[in-house]
Amino acid sequence: MINGVPLPPITGNGVAKVVHSTHPNFNKGDLVWGITGWEEYSLIKSPETFFKIQHTDVPLSYYIGILGLPGATAYFCFYEVCSPKKGETVFVSAASGAVGQIVGQFAKLSGCYVVGSAGSKEKVDLLKNKFGFDDAFNYKEEPDLDVALKRYFRDGIDNYFENVGGKMLDAVLLNMKIRGRIAACGMISQYNLEQPEGVHNLFCLTTKRIRMEGFNVFDYYHNYSKFLEVVLPKIKEGKITYIEDITEGLESAPAALIGIFSGRNVGKQLVVVAHE
Repeated sequence: MINGVPLPPITGNGVAKVVHSTHPNFNKGDLVWGITGWEEYSLIKSPETFFKIQHTDVPLSYYIGILGLPGATAYFCFYEVCSPKKGETVFVSAASGAVGQIVGQFAKLSGCYVVGSAGSKEKVDLLKNKFGFDDAFNYKEEPDLDVALKRYFRDGIDNYFENVGGKMLDAVLLNMKIRGRIAACGMISQYNLEQPEGVHNLFCLTTKRIRMEGFNVFDYYHNYSKFLEVVLPKIKEGKITYIEDITEGLESAPAALIGIFSGRNVGKQLVVVAHE
């Protein structure tokens, strides 16, 4: 509260049940996902931004993860921006996160060689043994990221799925192939810095004719039904695996959020506010 005025709640993607509706597309009892408040009940003033959940034969939590914003981000950013081809090499940073773990599996399904980076031995083991990455490394144990990338990509990187920025991006630029593609999905290493780090090897974009493109999933929401048609069957067939990090209780939400920036979570961080 500031000067006696209550602050609005923090918002984020959530799965919810409609308890009352005056909108013709939503009825009491409908399950939906979209931007909700960190609260037990939310008043939704823009219901047209919500998606009605039609398929309940998968965990509802998936609609905040693999069937929600992270999954759609992985699908459209990888296939539309990277445009992978069978036999190409793919590097995914922050690969054990909500988006990265899915990207790596899409890469394998596309016939690519894929390597991921993560911040602990546990996460590296998950990438290789659970998600099917060809290889993975702990970036915290690598004194020289350029040398590390050359170890895993002797002939260079065709596609880089960028989630980190900073020093990792600098090292990747040195290891990209000619006419490689970089999908700039996120740069988590920079979000909380008072002074963002500079990138020193951008001239590689010119010398190697690299295409680097930013991505915003909201540009692709109109194709959400297409995404479901492709991904749902793969989940049910066991061709895609997904891991969630679930915390119980709204009071646990602040600590869960802070943990994301220190890499404490494994997979998509979720908070259960209320059980159906």
